[in-house]
Amino acid sequence: MSKAADTPPTVRCAIYTRKSTEDGLEQEFNSLDAQRQAGEMFIASQVSEGWVCLPDRYDDGGYTGGNMERPALQRLMADIEAGKVDCIVVYKVDRLSRSLIDFSKIMEVLERNKVAFVSVTQQFNTGTSMGRLMLNVLLSFAQFEREMISERTRDKIAATRRKGKWTGGCPMLGYDVVEKGGRLRVNEDEAARVREIFELYLDRQSLLATAAILEERGWRTKHWISSRGREMGGKPFGKNTLLKLLTNRIYLGKITYKDEVYDGEHPAIVDAEIFDRVQQLLKRNGRTGGAHVKNRHGALLKGLVRCVTCDCAMVPSHTVKHLSDNGSKIYRYYCCSNAQKRGWHLCPTPSVPAPELERFVVDQVKSIGRDTNLLNETLAECRRQREEAIGRLGVEKRTLERELSRYNAELLKLAGKDGQTTTDRLADVQERIRNAEQRATEIRTQILVLSRELVDAREVGEACSLFDPVWETLSAREQARILHLLIERVDYNGPKGTVAITFHPTGIKTLADEFKRQETTTCKA
Repeated sequence: MSKAADTPPTVRCAIYTRKSTEDGLEQEFNSLDAQRQAGEMFIASQVSEGWVCLPDRYDDGGYTGGNMERPALQRLMADIEAGKVDCIVVYKVDRLSRSLIDFSKIMEVLERNKVAFVSVTQQFNTGTSMGRLMLNVLLSFAQFEREMISERTRDKIAATRRKGKWTGGCPMLGYDVVEKGGRLRVNEDEAARVREIFELYLDRQSLLATAAILEERGWRTKHWISSRGREMGGKPFGKNTLLKLLTNRIYLGKITYKDEVYDGEHPAIVDAEIFDRVQQLLKRNGRTGGAHVKNRHGALLKGLVRCVTCDCAMVPSHTVKHLSDNGSKIYRYYCCSNAQKRGWHLCPTPSVPAPELERFVVDQVKSIGRDTNLLNETLAECRRQREEAIGRLGVEKRTLERELSRYNAELLKLAGKDGQTTTDRLADVQERIRNAEQRATEIRTQILVLSRELVDAREVGEACSLFDPVWETLSAREQARILHLLIERVDYNGPKGTVAITFHPTGIKTLADEFKRQETTTCKA
C-alpha cells in the first residue's frame, strides 16, 4: 500500500466562540481568546487525523445564544454552505446555541453539508445515535437554564415594579438616576422642558409639527452616560421618540409593568389632566391619521362627514375664483370621495357647500339646550349608544374568554408531547394567549370608562349654556377639536336633503367637562 493512501484526508476546522455580554472583552486575553485557545489545542491533538485549524475567526462578543441573530454565526453558516468548512469546534455546546429549536436548524445545515460538530469539554460523536441523544440532553439543559434565568429576571423586575421602584433601563428626560440607589430624582430644568413639550403638542396637535419646533429650539432627548462610560442619547426628537415621551406614565409618578400600573417612588412632573388630554388627542390623531392637523382652510367637520348614498367619507375641497380687482375668493366644499376617485356621475350629490353644512351642525348643537324635547332625545340616544357599545364589548369579551379557555386546554395537552411540530404549535398558542389577554384587558378598561361616563340633563344644560359665548372666542382649530370631542359622524343624504348627527356615547359629558375646564381657566386668568 502506498504512503499517500495512508494519509488521512484534511479536515478543515472552524472554531466558533461566543460570550453573552461585552464585559471583559476589552481585556488583552478575554473569554473569546480562552475559548479559541482550547479549540486550537484540541485540533492540534487531532493532527494525526488530518485536522487543521482555519485562520478565520468566528467570534460573537456580546450576543445571546437564545437566537441566531449573530454576525459571526451567520458568516460561519454561509461558509459551511459554500463548502469551506468540514468541522465546527466549540468550547461548550451552549456557545453555539442555547435554543433547542435553533440548534436543530443548525444541525440540519451541518448534516446536509456533511460537516461534523465537536465540543471540546463535552465529548460525543454526532455520527452515532447515542451521541445525538447526549447532544439533545445537553441542549435541553442549556435551554432550561436560559429560560430559568429569564423567568427569575422577569419575576424580580415584576416584584420591584409592584413596589414602585425603578428597575433600570434608559432614563427619561426630566429625571436623573441616583447613583448606587436605583431611584429617580427630578431634574428641574429638564422637568420644565417636559411640561413645555406637552403644552406644545396640545397647541400644535401634531407630532411632526411639535418635533420641528423642538428642533428649532435645539432641544434633544435625554443625554446620559452608561455604566461603561459611553455617551447615550442627546439626539434630535423624531416622531417616534416624541410619541414615546408623550405616552410615558413615568411622568405621572407611575411605574408600569406590562398592562399593570403602580404608584412609583418618584414624584410626578406632569399634571394628570394635561397628560389625559394629550392621550385623547393622540388617540384621535391615530384614528383620523392626523389629517385634521393639515386642515389648511379650517374645515370644522373634516373626518366626520359621510355620504349616505355611496357609504363613504366626504373630504374637504375648495376652488379659487379670481376676481376682477386682482383679488380672489375661496369656495369650500365637502366632496364625496367615491365621486372624486371614480367619477362625479356615480354620486347624485357629489358635493355640499362647507359653510352651510358647518353652520347647520353648529346650530343643532346650540339648540340642544334650548329645546327640552330635543334635549331628552339627545340624552336617550347617548345612553342607547353607550349601552350598545358596552354590549358589543361584552360580546367580544365573552368570545375572548372562550378562546382563552380553549387555548389553555390545548396548552396542557401539548405540554407532555415532543417534536418540532409540537414546539412550533406551543409557541403559536402562547402568542395567541398573550394577544387575547392583552385585548381582554383593553376591553375591561373600555367598559369601565363607558360605565362611569354618566350624563344628566343638568350637565347638558350647563354645557350648552356655555357653548354660545365660548364658541365664538375659539380659533378654527379649537372649534374643530370641540366638534370632534362631541360628534362621532355627520351623515349627509344628498337626494333627500337631510343631515343626521351621531354624537359620541360620552360626547356630551366630555363637552361639559371641557367647557368647565375652560371656564375655570378663564376665571383664574
